[in-house]
Amino acid sequence: MMETLFSYGPQGWGDELLAGLGVTLQLAAATLPLGLLLGFFVAALSLSRRPGLRAMGWGYTTVMRGMPEILTLFIVYNGLGLGLNRLLDAFAPQIGAVDFPPFAAGVIALALVFAAFAAEVLRGAFQSVPEGQVLAGLAIGMTGRQVFWRIKLPQLWRFALPGMGNLWLNLLKDTALVSVIALDDLMRATKVAVGVTKQPFTFYLAACLIYWALCLGSELVLARLEARANRGLRRV
Repeated sequence: MMETLFSYGPQGWGDELLAGLGVTLQLAAATLPLGLLLGFFVAALSLSRRPGLRAMGWGYTTVMRGMPEILTLFIVYNGLGLGLNRLLDAFAPQIGAVDFPPFAAGVIALALVFAAFAAEVLRGAFQSVPEGQVLAGLAIGMTGRQVFWRIKLPQLWRFALPGMGNLWLNLLKDTALVSVIALDDLMRATKVAVGVTKQPFTFYLAACLIYWALCLGSELVLARLEARANRGLRRV
């Protein structure tokens, strides 16, 4: 019975689950660089010497961290879709109404949320670089930009990696939310299988094991990255 349920072909759901897993991994992989880039930008705003820019960074992180991820997803999916159709109506009415791609909506929504948390991690990492090293760089004639690239940035990942690792694990699990906007990820494939076979425990348990395996593999990779980032440091 179990072999039949998870087999490949018309009689089983193994190929559908594998395809859903592929979409989940693509979604997470596409979200990570976008979220990191936006997170760096927001962290820079939060560290700015200008009160207005600091307020913008603080406001973004406060709003996005306080908003449920699924609500952000709905706002992006419906709001951007509505805005896109209004632009088309105004400038290209011959095209007609279009549907906003669920994959793009998922990437944008998850990246916005990821960036808010990443910005706080990056801000803390920048502030963890010893001030003495910065002053020493300036004392030997480095510019502020050189201090950033040669002193701050090389040490950034050592301080930020543990927090970023946790955010990556959360991102992997948050990809399940996109199933509500009809993106065929692992969670949606699982729901469809449950609806057809009436075997909720079996398929939801299988989905749990797959997500657990993804997180376990990620933790092993993150542990290696942390060990590499901390090489040469004296353990106290």
